[in-house]
Amino acid sequence: MTEAPWRVVLITSVAPVATRLAGSLRELGHDPVAVVSPRRRVPIPADLTMTDENAPPGIDVILARDKRSMEPLIAALAPDLLLCWGFPWLLPASVLAIPRLGAVNLHPALLPRHRGPMPMAWAVRSGDSRFGVTWHRMDDQFDTGPILAQATVPMDPDDAEMREVAFRMFPIALGLLPRVLERIAAGDAGDSQRATGDEPYAGWFGEDYVEIDWSKPSREIHDQVRAWAFAINNRGPAGPLATIDGQRVRVTRTSLVDPGAAAGAHRVESADGPIWILASEPVAAPD
Repeated sequence: MTEAPWRVVLITSVAPVATRLAGSLRELGHDPVAVVSPRRRVPIPADLTMTDENAPPGIDVILARDKRSMEPLIAALAPDLLLCWGFPWLLPASVLAIPRLGAVNLHPALLPRHRGPMPMAWAVRSGDSRFGVTWHRMDDQFDTGPILAQATVPMDPDDAEMREVAFRMFPIALGLLPRVLERIAAGDAGDSQRATGDEPYAGWFGEDYVEIDWSKPSREIHDQVRAWAFAINNRGPAGPLATIDGQRVRVTRTSLVDPGAAAGAHRVESADGPIWILASEPVAAPD
């Protein structure tokens, strides 16, 4: 590249994201100078949490206490570019205005479809045949900025592991990064999202999606269980719930094919045939 390496600040709460982004940026000739991560109020697995032990080498790690602290922290780092992926807060406009090249976010969906905090869960709930990733410029709303690059991510009809799918997304998302940086270097504003208003919003799951209705088709029930597996840190109820042999349980894994007697699965009849509960956990009765 003809210009000096960009100073890039990474905005993420997920340690593996920071590590992979930092490595890719260095390969592309840029300088990831810091990671800004939120202080977590909701616990996540230790290997995903940003700490001194799992931070990318050679990079400062800053834990922001809240959105109000972001502006002075980012300004002090004097970034050319902000690169965001896996961060729970809407960045204020004052923060987005700091880097001369702007701020870019990776959203795990094919925008404008599934804007919101739980796009992967909603891809499953909506019956989509694929996941997606979109790099887009950030504005003062969630997931509405112009698109710089996007691609589909394969979905297995039995996918029910957030970690497994997220790591499947890494090479696809990072493979788009050179094109994203090229467009940024060229001063390309990106492509406006052509939303129709009919796209499902990927908001938090509510009470309407908690209880399993065995009178529905087996695929719909199976997808409900899978969708909840991707509903990380849902604000509100936790599902899906069912009563099995008189006991209230949270169903965590199902199968549409008979796993055999050795699996110890529980067979339940749905509207169009059987579905097998492979794993569940008891739910305490409300006080």
